[in-house]
Amino acid sequence: MEIEGITVGEKVNEGKTKVVYRLKANPDEVLLHSKDRITAGDGERAHDLAGKAEISTATATAIFKLLNNAGIKTHFLYRGGKTGMVCHYCEMVPIEFVTRRVATGSFLKRNPGVKEGYRFSPPKQETFFKDDANHDPQWSYEQCVEAGLKCGGRTLGRDDFDIMCKTTVTVFEVLEKAWASLDCSLIDMKVEFGVSPKTGEILLADIIDSDSWRLWPSGDRRLMKDKQVYRELQEVTTEALDTVKRNFQWIAERVELLSPKPKGRAVVFMGSPTDMAHCEKIRASCKMYGVPCELRVTSAHKGTDETKNILAQYEGEGIPTVFIAVAGRSNGLGPVLSGNATWPVINCPPLAADWGTEDVWSSLRLPSGLGCTTLTSPEAAGLAAAQILCMTDHVIWSRLRASQLNTWVGLKEADMKARGTNLPVANGH
Repeated sequence: MEIEGITVGEKVNEGKTKVVYRLKANPDEVLLHSKDRITAGDGERAHDLAGKAEISTATATAIFKLLNNAGIKTHFLYRGGKTGMVCHYCEMVPIEFVTRRVATGSFLKRNPGVKEGYRFSPPKQETFFKDDANHDPQWSYEQCVEAGLKCGGRTLGRDDFDIMCKTTVTVFEVLEKAWASLDCSLIDMKVEFGVSPKTGEILLADIIDSDSWRLWPSGDRRLMKDKQVYRELQEVTTEALDTVKRNFQWIAERVELLSPKPKGRAVVFMGSPTDMAHCEKIRASCKMYGVPCELRVTSAHKGTDETKNILAQYEGEGIPTVFIAVAGRSNGLGPVLSGNATWPVINCPPLAADWGTEDVWSSLRLPSGLGCTTLTSPEAAGLAAAQILCMTDHVIWSRLRASQLNTWVGLKEADMKARGTNLPVANGH
């Protein structure tokens, strides 16, 4: 059978709003095909909504691209036609992971006395067992751990739920920052995970679209654009469904704006072309976090006027910039840049083994009125530049946040291995 030009094999699963098929050519991949269907209340309210599948797919595709670009491990590979996504095949974990920034909806019913609008810092996390017949009961962390759920050759225990919980909050915060850039408040959202039988990895899976969150433009509940509008309809009319569809389309159009080009950059000034290898390491570190990085050669001692001219050119362009000074021996480059720039300057001297301990003091001991940061690691210099620029750039912020998550997960898995915890064995790999 073909769906929009993609040949599919067996049906893996069918839900209220989507169908999952294995790809005929590669059973390790699936087509997640959306339906023109909207539901609420565990399917108690359900209606056809022409065009919803394409809108949902456009939204989910943009979101997963944003998350993949940040470094979050997901099942998403590419969009498959207008109404489908091609993804890694996963065995789904039957738990919904919900993150809340603001108290509203079902949380208020389950927690009487809490007023709507109560803000959770850090975000509030809840888990629900997927069971339509019993209306997806809330499970505690302990219930999830003790259930002994098996997915993709992996028996899910405390460590696995720690990884999923940590990832859930990171995903929420990445998308919260992204939507805030468009003056929209992400109030809460749910995500799901799967385990790849091929690799044994836990991956963010399923669909993330307007069914997955509450989104309030300008933080105003009255302006909400999510499925809550459908849930709260007193009477479902054609006109009301058209309003819901327009809201979903509004989201799909704006979600494409969540991954803009970087707003800032780093510029590396090196005092000598012999420092090029050191500077290339800085540029590689910047690239890892999505920071554009340019390299320039200029000497504050031998060409002070040219150094100041180059500096003036960059500041005159008005693009937020972090300057990184690479100069050994007597470092005049960093202090000269700091004394003439209003933007941050980082010293990253290429210290040599013979005089390095003496040379570093020219970067550390500065005249009054100067404020260069000094780092001796080129990787750290790129990271510091990214941390400065992420204050006004959510794309760079998301790269940093995901990098921290992946480091945390790597340590968790190393600890599991050290303890002798059974990690999944990839099938045939």
